[in-house]
Amino acid sequence: MRASFVFSEVLTGLRRNVTMTVAMILTTMVSLLLLGGGLLVVRMIDKTQAVYEDKLQVQVYLTDDISANDKSCAEDPCSGLRTALENNPAVETVTYENRDAAYKRFTEIFSSQPELLKLARPQALPASFNVKLYNPDRPDVIKQTFTGRVGVDSVADQSEFLDRFFDALNGVRNLTFVVALIQAVAALLLISNTVQVSAFTRRTEVGIMRLVGATRWYTQLPFLLEAVVAGVIGAVLAIGLLVLAKLWFLDKLLAGPFSAGVIRPIEGIDILLISPWLLLTAIGISAITGYVTLRLYVRQ
Repeated sequence: MRASFVFSEVLTGLRRNVTMTVAMILTTMVSLLLLGGGLLVVRMIDKTQAVYEDKLQVQVYLTDDISANDKSCAEDPCSGLRTALENNPAVETVTYENRDAAYKRFTEIFSSQPELLKLARPQALPASFNVKLYNPDRPDVIKQTFTGRVGVDSVADQSEFLDRFFDALNGVRNLTFVVALIQAVAALLLISNTVQVSAFTRRTEVGIMRLVGATRWYTQLPFLLEAVVAGVIGAVLAIGLLVLAKLWFLDKLLAGPFSAGVIRPIEGIDILLISPWLLLTAIGISAITGYVTLRLYVRQ
């Protein structure tokens, strides 16, 4: 088989059906872009969960009079509460955070949102005990023991917030995958139609080649490669857009939460790791769709 002939036929087919080729590339690009975005969200969720598993705490919020008047937790009932927490066998460590420290941490987390900072006041943030448990899955031990005690305003389990937070991220991921699947179906149909049209426009020359002894593979390989080349171009464009989205959008939009450690950032290595999967997906879908189309609709 002459490679030069096959490659020239591939280029001819791509140029001859340029509008359908461009549509196929763009549809494949959007589908893989959404798939890649979903995979990046999965990696971000996994890394963020790993960080929070070690830092998961129960927060015991104190009443307003303690928050305002006992910044060092040196008097009762604040000191008594700290002693009771430290002596609890389920507790690993106890850290006191006064109102000023809470406000400072708040400003660091939301430093990229000045409008929100203008509305916040230190008086709105209570002092609290950050309690780390030996078994993070048993926050009910602290909630049942300290809820309603003198000086305690409320007891919050961070896992409840994190569950809602990760459910929201998982919802974004699932929606992305659903849209990517719809786009993938559109890409499959476009690939199939492009292969059929390409084969139909060159049916005469293919028929002549078969008459002089060319095998089915020899005559059909150019059509198959056209689909694969278009898929690879779409994958490369999708990877490029993921890089641009990270640099120009995500890194700026989520700079505050990233720097504060609220969410683990998407790094260049994450895009590098998913890129081979996007390329393999593009090649596999294009090759399989092209092959099935040729077998079902092209008889020469």
